[in-house]
Amino acid sequence: MAEPLTDAEHDALAAKLRELEAGLEGQLRSATGDGKPVALDTAIGRVSRVDAIQQQQMVKATRDRAEGRLLQVRAALRRVDDGDYGDCAKCGEPIGFRRLDARPETPFCVACQAAAEARRG
Repeated sequence: MAEPLTDAEHDALAAKLRELEAGLEGQLRSATGDGKPVALDTAIGRVSRVDAIQQQQMVKATRDRAEGRLLQVRAALRRVDDGDYGDCAKCGEPIGFRRLDARPETPFCVACQAAAEARRG
């Protein structure tokens, strides 16, 4: 079982979450590619069209991941504000500083995350 966060660890992780939120917001604002479909009547070669479609899909996937992580970061910041940050959303046990330092937005301890992944897999 992990130890509860100290005040200094809690404050450092809250600051890390705020920095992560700002970074993700900036990434989404500056994302290139608007996701518009590649027009079939555009006068570009077949290979160029395939490249354009692949580029479009990569931009969309990157944007989707950033948006999803931003939602998780904001949920973690709400837990900070509510005083629940650092405790597993499933079992209520402390998550632990090392795990939160690696992925500060995670709502689950290692055991609950592993159990959820085992059910999905």
